[in-house]
Amino acid sequence: MLPAFGLYTHIRQNEVRSRALVAGLFALNLVLAYGIALVLRGMSANLPAGARPGFSAYLHAAFHDLLWIGPLSIAVTFAWLFIAYHAHRAMISATVGAHPVTREEAPDLYRLLEPLCISRGMAMPTLLIVDDPALNAYATGLNPEQYAITVTTGLRDALTPREMQAVLGHELTHIRNDDVRTMMIAIVIAGIFAFVAEAGYRTDLLRNLFSGNRDGKNRAGAVPAMLLGALLIALAWILSKAIRFALSRSREFVADAGAVELTKDPDALISALIKISGRGDLARAPSGVMELCFDNPRVGFTDFFATHPPIEARIDALMRYAGGRLPPPG
Repeated sequence: MLPAFGLYTHIRQNEVRSRALVAGLFALNLVLAYGIALVLRGMSANLPAGARPGFSAYLHAAFHDLLWIGPLSIAVTFAWLFIAYHAHRAMISATVGAHPVTREEAPDLYRLLEPLCISRGMAMPTLLIVDDPALNAYATGLNPEQYAITVTTGLRDALTPREMQAVLGHELTHIRNDDVRTMMIAIVIAGIFAFVAEAGYRTDLLRNLFSGNRDGKNRAGAVPAMLLGALLIALAWILSKAIRFALSRSREFVADAGAVELTKDPDALISALIKISGRGDLARAPSGVMELCFDNPRVGFTDFFATHPPIEARIDALMRYAGGRLPPPG
């Protein structure tokens, strides 16, 4: 969280860092592909004709495999991004059960969101509702025609108008700063890793491509090659998770600051954070969708694997830099 005068500088720096991190996810695709090639070569004990068995021979053979596996991996990534670009909002809405609401159906939400959009010259995003008692909200969309903000019925019932406007301002800031686009791309690319790894281990077609010499004479170096390949696959998966977490955690502070800039009401955002804390788990939402939410109570075995900063840290930042105050007891 930064003081208001530093918000735009932080947004620009965050965007540069985000583009580099997303580019890193594409690079991890190649690491993953090389790891799979090593594992498959080692499992089949198959080396090119004339190659002298040994660890270095497997490294060279896997590198030659990377010349076609790598481009194939990148092509699959771009194809999946194309599908997600056109259909991600519909897929997410179908998963969590969200549906759009008209002005007549949700006049309270329209009255709160419209002034925020007008103040920034932004087109009004589509409003959607999820019939869920959880207290949460999230933004989706990769272009202005797709932008949408989804809120749960639990959130709508629990928050005051001031608190709801603060949450809507937070989600609108994610849209305004292109956070949604960056996070969606990162989630889609990172999600491919599990699919590629599963295909590499379970698809008979890929196994057959590397089938061949199984009589044992090429086994020298096979086990170290498989171990290195497994290590690279695990490393790619862990780093992809870390990249997604870094993107999400840093942007939540910026979105909180943007909400305060829009509403001029840090106290309302603090009050909303207190009410939402620990009550935001959407039962039907997969982990990728929860990473887009206002709060993600799903935490890994250490805080390193949390996609959002702790609620307490967000409240502390609002109090230190935005002059916010805790609500009175009771």
